Amino acid sequence: MQRPTWIRALEVVAGLAVLGALGMVFFYAPLERVMGAVQKVFYFHVASNWLGMLSFAVAAVSGFLYLIRRKEKWDALEVAAVEIGLVFSLLGIVSGSIWARPVWNTWWTWDPRLVTVTIMMLIYIAYMLLRQGIEDPERRARFAAVYAILGFFSVPLTFLSIRLFRTIHPVVIGDNPFAKGAFNMTPEMRLTLIISVLAYTLLYVVLLWHRYRLEVMRRAVERERATWEAV
Repeated sequence: MQRPTWIRALEVVAGLAVLGALGMVFFYAPLERVMGAVQKVFYFHVASNWLGMLSFAVAAVSGFLYLIRRKEKWDALEVAAVEIGLVFSLLGIVSGSIWARPVWNTWWTWDPRLVTVTIMMLIYIAYMLLRQGIEDPERRARFAAVYAILGFFSVPLTFLSIRLFRTIHPVVIGDNPFAKGAFNMTPEMRLTLIISVLAYTLLYVVLLWHRYRLEVMRRAVERERATWEAV
């Protein structure tokens, strides 16, 4: 499965965009008056959480398309999206903990956002375990597709948790009068956040394509091996 021209071009664009975003984070966005340098983690934290949720949405759509069309490519895209979503969600938790230690004086607290994001990750870890526990490929793909669709309900719950409940987590998009950890962003901070999210979204598309490509190749090798073993 060869890389098409568009993915090669996107790799270059994504690399330059990420470098540009890093430059804006460290040299353009001002220091937050109260939190200081640790606030810079915020740009990576938001982007990582956004990509985790986006990837789980891609998995849910892929699962829906598999149930309708029964094409193996949608199952391959689904598992690729879940794996990448787990990685970015974990990065979001780690970066959030790095930010929280000096700001909240703790690595972890059972805030509504942290509780729901933990539940979300456990749901998708269970998805991977489900795939490992079913041997028949068609049955595995069917069950996994249904699970990916149902599991996605944890994503909007995670997103809305800091808007619906009393929380110390900052609310970046929207408002919550009961949120205690909010801070005001300057126009430079807001622009840096937007560029960071866009840059990492481009990187996500590249990563997703390569993980999908790897999954397709892995399945082709498995089929070839099964053919040789049957001879």
